[in-house]
Amino acid sequence: MKRAEQVTFGGSGLNRAAHIRNDAVALTEARQHPQAACILLWRGKVMVHGDRLDKLSWVTMAHPILKAGYQTAAEEIIFLGFEDDGAPSFALDISGWEPVGQDISTVGGFVDRTEQQHPDCAPGHVFAELRRIMTRLSPRDAELAATAKAVIGWHETHQFCARCGAPSEIVQAGWQRSCDACGAQHFPRTDPVVIMLITHGDSVLMGRSPGWPEGMYSLLAGFVEPGETLEAAVRREVMEEAGVKVGQVDYLSSQPWPFPSSLMFGCAGEALSHEIEIDPIEIEDAIWVTRQDMMRAFAGEHPEILPAREGAIAHFLLENWLADTLD
Repeated sequence: MKRAEQVTFGGSGLNRAAHIRNDAVALTEARQHPQAACILLWRGKVMVHGDRLDKLSWVTMAHPILKAGYQTAAEEIIFLGFEDDGAPSFALDISGWEPVGQDISTVGGFVDRTEQQHPDCAPGHVFAELRRIMTRLSPRDAELAATAKAVIGWHETHQFCARCGAPSEIVQAGWQRSCDACGAQHFPRTDPVVIMLITHGDSVLMGRSPGWPEGMYSLLAGFVEPGETLEAAVRREVMEEAGVKVGQVDYLSSQPWPFPSSLMFGCAGEALSHEIEIDPIEIEDAIWVTRQDMMRAFAGEHPEILPAREGAIAHFLLENWLADTLD
């Protein structure tokens, strides 16, 4: 697919400089670089600014917030890489901070429109939910935010050794955890997920999960199981969720999806049957949507169907399907 990497969080060419993650001297030099800067995360939200909250907020490595002791699971600054001009980029989680008197009622929810302002940061620099603002960010800012969120989220859920249960420590500038008790080494987890543009004639198969906003439908998706190819996972998931048999399967595009740690593999599949029989444990509903109805949904003119969330690979694939630009 020629437009594959135009997907949100697609590769911006960040120099991740993995070769210095275990080089104490090089990391010290990076932290002391006059242009070195750090992005902040709080409970999975990133600090941004701008008229549309479309720019990552950066603090200098000397900013007092980096030494305030707000860290929780990711107790160290994470090295992200080098910008094109050679400036080192870092990330820090300050989830230990308590935003007294500010609205946190929907933090962690499917929809979170709240914003939190840290008193030590400039006015207008706020923590916002990444899914809400992801399409506004530049490709580089989006890649940095997704990387930081995924790595910090991994530390939050992997503080103990999976082999022996002892507490593990952050090493490799945040890209590894090491267990002193048994010597095991653990690395950030990425879960492969297939998401499927399944068509039958001029219609596409859409489904919805319980708890989604009324009328919202998206492409079917599911985790790839051990010992399974992407193609086999597509056929199995569609059969399990909707009872539809799938024939030819082709890979289209991928998307890092740090909610919390998935890599989405977008695939196209040809349905060999039209009848739907959903598994109510897997999904709430599944329907065939014609190209015309999908165009109305994208235009906000369909009376019953809302399109997939903008910025998600489902929206990207459907948009290209409608434009006949999948090849």
